[in-house]
Amino acid sequence: MKTNSLSDEKITTPRKEIRKIIRKLRNSLTEEQQKEAEQNLTINFSQHVKLPKNARIGVYLENDGELRTNLLIQTLWSKGMDLYLPVIHPFSGVTLLFQKYEKNSPMRQNRYAILEPELNCSHICPLAQLDYLLLPLVAFDDAGNRLGMGGGYYDRTLARYYREQWQQPILIGLAHDCQKVAALPTEAWDVPLPTIITPQQCYQW
Repeated sequence: MKTNSLSDEKITTPRKEIRKIIRKLRNSLTEEQQKEAEQNLTINFSQHVKLPKNARIGVYLENDGELRTNLLIQTLWSKGMDLYLPVIHPFSGVTLLFQKYEKNSPMRQNRYAILEPELNCSHICPLAQLDYLLLPLVAFDDAGNRLGMGGGYYDRTLARYYREQWQQPILIGLAHDCQKVAALPTEAWDVPLPTIITPQQCYQW
């Protein structure tokens, strides 16, 4: 697996530049490396996360070189879990809803060309009713800080969750091992994730 040049030193690089470096790195992974990472993630996730029966799990469909989730999704379905994908809120346009995702769900591309279920309000699960939320990220560090794509969708969606210290959903970041850096520059609103799982490691804080 490839490594990055930011993994062994204190980070003074601007967040925008870190995004550029790590996105380029993960997009340079070969098809074989992506498939191996996807398989190892599924194994690692199953070993470290003990899910309750019929858990409600928010997950994502990969984009821009992100760690692939299809095999994990298939595995979770086979275990009877209910899965939900993020959908950009049709009115606010800056937060996310989580809609049930099934094998036959009608799909469409959102403004970022990412597939999401066609909006069906009867299939929306309120954030507080999810048991787990699996988040994508661009980079993470030794303290669990997460750097996203810069749109702020998850930050805004989780603002009340953090402010009121909800107990669920349990948040888990998913990333390639090469996305880890020593220390990210953080903003006042940044809150570290309690768990980040990669194909090779499970980090918990």
